[in-house]
Amino acid sequence: MTSSVNRSCGDCTFCCKVMAIEALAKPVNAWCPHCEPGRGCAIYASRPAECESFACLWLVNDLLDARWKPSRSKLVLTTSEDGIEVRCDPGFPDAWRNEPYAGDIRAWAAEGETNDMTVVVIVGQRMILVTPDREFDLGIVGPDERIVRELEGTKVVGATVVKESDLDAGSAKGAAPTA
Repeated sequence: MTSSVNRSCGDCTFCCKVMAIEALAKPVNAWCPHCEPGRGCAIYASRPAECESFACLWLVNDLLDARWKPSRSKLVLTTSEDGIEVRCDPGFPDAWRNEPYAGDIRAWAAEGETNDMTVVVIVGQRMILVTPDREFDLGIVGPDERIVRELEGTKVVGATVVKESDLDAGSAKGAAPTA
């Protein structure tokens, strides 16, 4: 990942909608009560640390062009322990299926498959594991659940959701969900 010193949020406040903010008890997919959509944060100077430290991939990765700006794409890209998360505005649930996004997401999934990384699309509360060949609609994945991929070599051939407590330590490669 490369740093882009030339990018700033500007009029984009999309993360203030699709991300949860624990310090404010703000759920996923609801506007933060301190956000003025298209303008910014009303408590910017005293915003929670999780807001202050957050940067979507569009802000920090020069490989993502202007089309990927969240206010334009309706997608917020973040990383997880296991790969890339594509958070889609539930008001535009198919935004990730449009080009150039769909092609890039599939390319990341292909690269991820060979590097043991996942690409997960999150639409509302629903999670979809994307592979180069198919999509696994996993439904709602709770905070105490994990995505378990079934592999043939490096190719993902199946995916299920299991309770974290039920995971057998070495049986499968899991992907951690996010709230």
